[in-house]
Amino acid sequence: MISLDLNLNILTRDLSHYLENQVKVGLFGSGVGLSLVLGFSAAYTCYYLISVAKKPQLISGGKEFYQFLKEQCPVVSETYYPTFWCWESRIQTLLRPFVTAKPGVVYRNELIKAADGGQISVDWFDNDDSRSYPDPATRPTVLLLPGLTGTSRESYILHMVQQSRDLGYRCVVFNNRGVSGETLLTPRTYCAANTEDLETVIDHIQKTHAAAPMMAAGVSMGGMMLANYLGRKGRKTCLKGVIVFSAGWDVFECTASLEKPLDRFLFNSYLTSCLQASVHRHRPVLEKCYDIDHVMKAKTIREFDERFTSIMFGYPTNDDYYRDASPVHKLKSVQVPMLCLNAADDVFSPSHAIPVEAVKQNPHLAMLITCHGGHIGFLEGLWPRQSTYMDRVFKQFAKAVIEQGGRLKDLSL
Repeated sequence: MISLDLNLNILTRDLSHYLENQVKVGLFGSGVGLSLVLGFSAAYTCYYLISVAKKPQLISGGKEFYQFLKEQCPVVSETYYPTFWCWESRIQTLLRPFVTAKPGVVYRNELIKAADGGQISVDWFDNDDSRSYPDPATRPTVLLLPGLTGTSRESYILHMVQQSRDLGYRCVVFNNRGVSGETLLTPRTYCAANTEDLETVIDHIQKTHAAAPMMAAGVSMGGMMLANYLGRKGRKTCLKGVIVFSAGWDVFECTASLEKPLDRFLFNSYLTSCLQASVHRHRPVLEKCYDIDHVMKAKTIREFDERFTSIMFGYPTNDDYYRDASPVHKLKSVQVPMLCLNAADDVFSPSHAIPVEAVKQNPHLAMLITCHGGHIGFLEGLWPRQSTYMDRVFKQFAKAVIEQGGRLKDLSL
C-alpha cells in the first residue's frame, strides 16, 4: 500500500506541474477548470493503479518449472502496466497492428515440398552477424508460427525476430499454405488441428542444423497448432521448449465469444473476409474440390469452417473438427516445457475457457495470465511503438530455454 501511495503521489505531483505550465488557471474564468482536470486525472490514476495495473497470475503443474520461470524470467513476477490510455481489451487488440513499429527484417525464403505434392513457404532470418553464436551449425534456432491469417510480416513476428536477433539466435517463420504469396499446388490449405506441415518443417530444420538447439513460439492459431503438435508427439520432438501467446484453448468457446454482436462486428466478420480472400486467390485449384461460391457466402468463421475447413480435412461434422482442434484435450500429453500467456480479457479466448486445471496436472506446463492485454495486445508504455509485455516474456523465456534448458529435462520425475 505504501508503494501505491508513493506512485499516486508522484504521478499527481508531476501532473500538477504539467497542468500549471500548460493549462491557464483562468479557464472558465477561474481555477475551477484546472481543479476539475486535476481531480479527474488523479481519480483515473488511482483507479488505474488499483484496478488495472496488476501482477500476472503464474500457474504451473510442477514446482521445478515454476521456480525456473521465477528465477530465469523475472517478467512473470512484475506488475504489468498496460498503456495508460488504452488498456481495454478490444482497443488493445485493434490498435497493436497500427501503433507498434515494424522492425526491418530481411528474410531468405525457402519452399519445402510436402508429402501430398504441395509446398510450404518458410522465411529464414539467418542472423549471420551473430556475435554470441558465430558458428551457424550451432546457432540456436527459434521457429515462429503466426496467427490465423498471419505471415512473417506481422508486427508481432517481426518483434520476436528482433528479440531473437539481439540474443544471437536464428529464426524460421512457418507460413501456412497459401497465405504468403506462394502458389497453392494442391487443393489443400491449413487448419489448427492438422500438424503434418508443421512436422515436415520441424524435421527439415532439424536435419539442416542438427547440432543447433531449437525452440518454438506460436501466436493465436499458431500457438494452438504448436500445442496440438506437442500433445500428439509427447517426447518425440527435437524442440527444447515452447511458448504460446493468446491461444484459443477451446474452439467452441472461442467461436461463441466471437459471435457476440460487438465482437462479431469488430473481429469475426473481418477475419472471415480475410479467409475468404485467401480462398479467392487460389480459386482455380480449390474450386475443383469445393463449392467456392458457397464458401464465399459465409458470414462468420464458424460458417467458413463448416463449408470449407472441416470438409477439406475430412471431418464428419464441424463439431468433430472443433473438438480435434481444441488444444485443451491434448495438454495432458505434452512432455516439453511449455509456457502459455493469455489475457483474462481476451474475447478470442475467454477467461472461463483457459485450462487452468489441466495445466496444474502437468509438470511440463505453465500458464501466465494477465488481467488485461486483449488478443495479441499486451501494449505497455505511454506510446507503445516498441516492444510489448508479450515481447519481453518471449525474450526472457527463449533465453532461459536455450541457455538454461538443461535444468528442465526431468520435469516429470
